[in-house]
Amino acid sequence: MSSELETPSDGMDESEKKTSGGPEWENHAKQMDLSELLKEGTKESHDRAENTQFVKDFLKGHIKKDLFKLATTALYFTYSALEEEMDFNKDHPAFAPLYFPTELHRKEALTKDMEYFFGEEWREKVKCSEATQSYVDRIHHVGQHEPELLVAHAYTRYMGDLSGGQVLKKVAQRVLKLPSTGEGTQFYIFENVDNAQQFKQFYRARMNALDLDLKTKEKIVEEANRAFEYNMQIFNELDKAGSLLATESQDGELPVHDGKGDVRKCPYYAAQQGKGTHEGSDCPFKNVTAVMGQLNLQLILAAIVALASGLMAWYFM
Repeated sequence: MSSELETPSDGMDESEKKTSGGPEWENHAKQMDLSELLKEGTKESHDRAENTQFVKDFLKGHIKKDLFKLATTALYFTYSALEEEMDFNKDHPAFAPLYFPTELHRKEALTKDMEYFFGEEWREKVKCSEATQSYVDRIHHVGQHEPELLVAHAYTRYMGDLSGGQVLKKVAQRVLKLPSTGEGTQFYIFENVDNAQQFKQFYRARMNALDLDLKTKEKIVEEANRAFEYNMQIFNELDKAGSLLATESQDGELPVHDGKGDVRKCPYYAAQQGKGTHEGSDCPFKNVTAVMGQLNLQLILAAIVALASGLMAWYFM
């Protein structure tokens, strides 16, 4: 997926078209709060996203620790961008009522998770994936040029973290055997939110009280749909890459042989030799490496799960 920002007309689905006008829609929208508009206006996008194979698998616990580590990396870059723009626009009238750094901000928690997974020198070991960078670029664009649209990103991300994100935390701790004391899952722990359900209701009330005209509300709904589209594009990349890798490795782990050196040390070679079929067959590692190079798979996977937390919001809210 290109890292360049899309124009507002790119990738518009039926949910977005609902926000494009029409007397019937306008009369209906005028009677609805912003939170209701978001829920109704993104329903189709949400339905498509929640039915992707990746989301279903994650909820079933089909995730490996390396993938979760990469997900944390993507979360770190995403929230660093989002909270940078929120800090910059904390006094903007269209966003100020939703500025709750003490209760919501995640960068500090994510820094702890990054150190847990990668060690003290983690900043030298990680980088932002192309897919994550596309989302980061969009957040910066919004913050610098259309700060009122930050509402869409903040609402989707933080409400998701307080909703479906808590489910993801439990799945990760159970499947990956992460400490119940929170190491590695600090991102999901909101120490300054005593009651998540009550805070979400309070947040929605603040959002509904924003002094916004109908056109701006429609743009916020469109921006939320845009976020779903980013997610769906990444899921499509993941599906393609995952399908290619699945044909080469039954247990999801890459073979250790790198196509060089003593081929007899390759587990694939050994298995084929036992079957008497190794002649004329190539170690799949080289093919997997090619896939990794073409799609930058590991970083794509990171962006996938990172954005999945936001999608879970609409599934569990």
